Amino acid sequence: MAFVITQPCQDEKSGDCVDVCPVDCIEEGEDQYYIDPDVCIDCGACIVVCPVEAIVEDTELTPETEPFLEKAKKFYGTT
Repeated sequence: MAFVITQPCQDEKSGDCVDVCPVDCIEEGEDQYYIDPDVCIDCGACIVVCPVEAIVEDTELTPETEPFLEKAKKFYGTT
């Protein structure tokens, strides 16, 4: 299980999540931040600091947010 950064990040990109991640699995992409699903340890530290509530568990993705997991996998080359 991992966390996924969704659409609200595209408008915000504050980067607070990067600072709190204990395993450095969050990187900035061209249009948003991404969480590496293979490295994320599911600690939830990023959720607490996200100012726009853009981060969700991959098990709680909706059909509208599912593409953001695929974007993260593509960003990290794990598709």
